[in-house]
Amino acid sequence: MKFNTKAIHGGQKIEQTTGAVVPPIFQTSTFAQFSVEENQEYNYSRGSNPTRTALEKSLASIENGSHGFAFSSGLAAIDCVLRTLKPGDEIIAGNDLYGGTYRLFTQLFEKYGLEFTYVNMESEKAILKSISDKTKLIWLETPTNPLLKIEDIKAICSAVKTVNSDILIGVDNTFATPYLQQPLNLGADIVMHSVTKYLGGHSDLIMGALIVKDEKLAKEIHFIQFAAGAIASPMDCFLALRGIKTLPIRMQRHCENAVEVAHFLKNHPKVGNVYFPGLEGHPNYEIAKKQMKNFGGVVSFTLKDESEKAAFKFLENIKLFTLAESLGGVESMVNHSATMSHASMPKATRLKAGISDSLIRLSVGIEDIDDLLKDLKNALSQ
Repeated sequence: MKFNTKAIHGGQKIEQTTGAVVPPIFQTSTFAQFSVEENQEYNYSRGSNPTRTALEKSLASIENGSHGFAFSSGLAAIDCVLRTLKPGDEIIAGNDLYGGTYRLFTQLFEKYGLEFTYVNMESEKAILKSISDKTKLIWLETPTNPLLKIEDIKAICSAVKTVNSDILIGVDNTFATPYLQQPLNLGADIVMHSVTKYLGGHSDLIMGALIVKDEKLAKEIHFIQFAAGAIASPMDCFLALRGIKTLPIRMQRHCENAVEVAHFLKNHPKVGNVYFPGLEGHPNYEIAKKQMKNFGGVVSFTLKDESEKAAFKFLENIKLFTLAESLGGVESMVNHSATMSHASMPKATRLKAGISDSLIRLSVGIEDIDDLLKDLKNALSQ
């Protein structure tokens, strides 16, 4: 099946008891067992639930994996990946990470004995130079949050696996979605999504996901999911399944609108830098063009007046873009990275990564583009 068809039918089947076209919400904690000696397919919803199974099969299908896992949040999914490691193991990650991921790494798992090295993931040489005998995981995020750097997944996977085929490579694919890129096809071992964002698409659920191909790794992830219990609820799984069905058509509009917004900002006299991989001046434009079907729905920018005060003034004047945490919903949202998504990152670290006080991240929604541009123009003119 082609992707648009997979989004609707991939991994799905008609519900057997009633013939329901849409997988029902099995809002139950436990399942009756008809014999002590014979286990049914489902027995307790922490282990598995039919609604979650339907979603997990859909996730595996659209990412071309063999196993999907739905968690209570994106961070819970990353937490599961880190639990496959042991004290003393090293993780190499990008120096431009989502603030919540950085917080999880530095404030929780460093206490448990994992070691983290942060490098510029745009450079394969920097990654290879950092690999040691202790390296067990490379954690990629592409496009990155919020600077929208693009990492060459295929080249990195090939280079790392040549050095040590046992090193796992995980990719946070939240910004791109499987509609735009499929990391497992490019050599990655694990794909992670904050389903909260584009996959859900309607700002009405919190969820994370992991997708893998390797059977042994899938069994380990399932055990951790079952043992630790950070599972997605049946209701949220139902909502995520509904969201995935419209993912292709939503992403088309997100991408179309984002290109228009990026060009508008690039040509505005009050705007400093514009970060969007679809602009030919972006340093990773060629990689993005090769690796992604389109360039995504997020645009970040700075003002020429780089003060926090100027950024706050813009945020107070914008109306149609909702000032809020998160992204990827049908509605446009605006985020001040320094005080919101990356507030937990120390200022020196944040500034070193290039996340300035005037950096503003736009999640461009699917509204009429004329209305979005008018809103930006009004906010910048005041």
